[in-house]
Formats: sequence, structure tokens, C-alpha cells
Amino acid sequence: MKPAHLALALLLAGTGAVGHAADLRTDLDRLADQIEPRVIEWRRDIHANPELGNREVRTAALVADHLKRLGYEVRTGVGVTGVVAVLRGGRPGPVVALRADMDALPVTEEVDLPFASKVRTTYGGKETGVMHACGHDTHVAMLMGAAEAFAKVKERLPGTVKLIFQPAEEGPPPGEAGGATLMLAEGAFDAPVPEVVFGLHIGSMLNVGQIGYRPGAALAAADVLKIVVKGRQTHGSAPWGGVDPIVVASQIVLGLQTIVSRQVNIAKEPAVVTIGGIDGGIRFNIIPDQVTMVGTIRTFDEALRDDIHARVRRTAENIAEASGATAEVTIEKPYAVTINDPALTSRMLPTLHRVAGADNVQLRDRLMGAEDFSFFAQRAPGLFLFLGGTPAGQDVAKVAYNHSPRFSIDESALKLGVRTLLHLTADYMGAP
Repeated sequence: MKPAHLALALLLAGTGAVGHAADLRTDLDRLADQIEPRVIEWRRDIHANPELGNREVRTAALVADHLKRLGYEVRTGVGVTGVVAVLRGGRPGPVVALRADMDALPVTEEVDLPFASKVRTTYGGKETGVMHACGHDTHVAMLMGAAEAFAKVKERLPGTVKLIFQPAEEGPPPGEAGGATLMLAEGAFDAPVPEVVFGLHIGSMLNVGQIGYRPGAALAAADVLKIVVKGRQTHGSAPWGGVDPIVVASQIVLGLQTIVSRQVNIAKEPAVVTIGGIDGGIRFNIIPDQVTMVGTIRTFDEALRDDIHARVRRTAENIAEASGATAEVTIEKPYAVTINDPALTSRMLPTLHRVAGADNVQLRDRLMGAEDFSFFAQRAPGLFLFLGGTPAGQDVAKVAYNHSPRFSIDESALKLGVRTLLHLTADYMGAP
């Protein structure tokens, strides 16, 4: 038995629906052209006023006010500051969800822009700047632009658009819940339930005009690792009088490197174990009681993920024990593997070719980066794409990567992002 919207699409296919679809595509492109200046304006405003995870109050208000004026059904405060909006088209059809993340990073901007961030805050006990160093400002602006175009063709849409503006993609503050999982727990995918979900991420790894995709596992699961090595304090001139946690921590760092390089089959699945921070001691001649290390584990396979976790614990604990110290290992799992549904990816590939040109659509390698879009894609078939943000002609290997204080985006990329969101939605709704 065919779903109602599929039966309707098949019926209309013989009565001029193809022509209507072509007309809708043309109008969506025309609207994207018209909206482009406003999208850039929104992006600059959000960029100059960045907010960290679960603190996106101003950004959420900007989004919600815009959507209410357009006639969307709007819920605010979903997952702390998230916004969920629904636009019901004039014809029956599927529910298509589109997601944009809103949070900035604790990074001090070094890009010379008239709208560069001057915002300061305290993060982790240290003063820092706040910057949209991962392009989330562009994601919000592009989805706001797509929302306006959808509203103008509402009566011609064969389905329902559900927009999700998500806080805390980079993670909520310590001790707080947030991100995709909290939005889902608070009903972001309820009434109406999306049939599919689309998202995109701008980045420096592609040039403007290019779109990257990968079916299946596209982004890694990311775990947060913390190891507290406890020794016994002593004077720096008499290390035999205590247990030096700094030396033990150093041995653990080296030991962890053998997990991926010597203990797991990386020919089958890649993995990464990284220590990104070590904190211990305050004076040159005092051996401290303890050292804290933090890092990340990246995997694409759940069984390998669990295996590496066990090896990390065993390595840290046994090295510490051999020196008379102890190691307390904590591993959190905030991000799952981001999986692009293979059937959905194949179905939407002609749309990407039409929007960007087949030569500009690239099959990409898996990335060790992580996204909590992954949790939305666990609830409905998902497709997460990569949008080029480096100026055409520039070598992407030589520009600042996402999360850098020098990360910069060519705003001419934004219109393609808007068009991609519009056409993915319209084509999915209208395709048999």
C-alpha cells in the first residue's frame, strides 16, 4: 500500500506535476537570490554577537521573531534555548526536518572584519573571547533564509517543513544537559514526526560552490576522556620521598599511543586517541599530588569504541599501579557516529548535482570530526552535507580550519547553502 503523499505524487505526475515542480524550483532559486542580502546581514549580526552553548538567548530570539512573522508555528525553550518551528504546506505530503546549530566557541577572534566578535567571557576558569569559529552563524542565517522562501511558497508545498535551531552542538557547559539529545527528549521530533532530516555544515575544507557528501558513516563518534593520576606530593629535590604523578602521566600518554598504533586493526576501522590537555603542579620545585589529563577518542564502530575504552582504562590504571600511583579514568560519550542514510543519499544526489553542478559535488572521505546531528539521524533517515566556504581558487590546505581563531568564511557561499536546503526539501516532498 502506497503512502498517501506518494499516491498523490504518482497521480499528479501524469497531469502536469513535473511542470509544476520545475516552476517551483525556479521560484525557489529566485527567492534565494532575493533573500541573499538578508542572509548575509543576519550572519554578520549573529557573528558579531556570538553566544556559547545553552546561552543562545539573543540568537534564539532573533530566530523565533523572524519565524513568527512568517507565520510558522513556533516553540521556544526546547532543550534550553532551542527553537522548533513548523510550516504546513498547502498540499499533503511528508514532514521534512531541517536543522541548524546556533552556538559559538570560547575562541578569541583574530580575523580582521568590521563585524568581528568583541565578546569576552570566562570559560573553564579562564578569560577568553567568544567567536563563531565553526560557522554556526552561517547555518542559522541560511536556515532563516530558507524559512522565508518556504513561507512565500507555502500553498504550493506538498508537505510540512519542520525547522530545528539547536543550541549547544559543541557541548553544554559542565554540569548541564543540552544539545540534540535534550531537544529530542523535549519533543523536537514529535507532532509532527519528521520522515527525514537534512543538515549541512560550512567549512574551509571545500571551496565556495562545492558540496561534499558521504553515504553511511560520515563523521566519527567522539568521546571525552579524563584521567586523574594521583601520586604523593614531595619536594622536587627529593622525588624518592613521594610518587611523581607528572612522570606517571607522561608514561600514560606514551602508553595510550600504542593502542591505535599497535593494538587494534586500523586496516578495518580507523580510530584516534588524543590527549589534548595536561594540568598538574604550580611551582618548579614541588612535585604535586595529582595530574589531570583530558582528551578525546574517535571511532566509527561501536564494538571498536568499547574495546578502545577498555584498553585506555587498562593502560592508564596498570601504568599508574606500576609506579605506586592510581589513575581514575572517566569516559563520556556525547557524540554518536553520524550516519547518512545510503538510500536517502542516493535519492538526493541528483538534487545536489542540479543545484551545484555535478563537477562540484564531491564524495568525501570519512572525517574524524563529530556532530550531534547524529542523534537526529538516529530517529529519522538523515543526510548531512558539507558546504564549501573557502574562496574559489584558494588552496584549502593552506587556510585556517574550523575552530581556529583565524577561521573565515566567504559569504558568497551562503546562497548555495540556502538553495541546497530549499531544493532538498522540495524534491523530497515532490519525488515519487
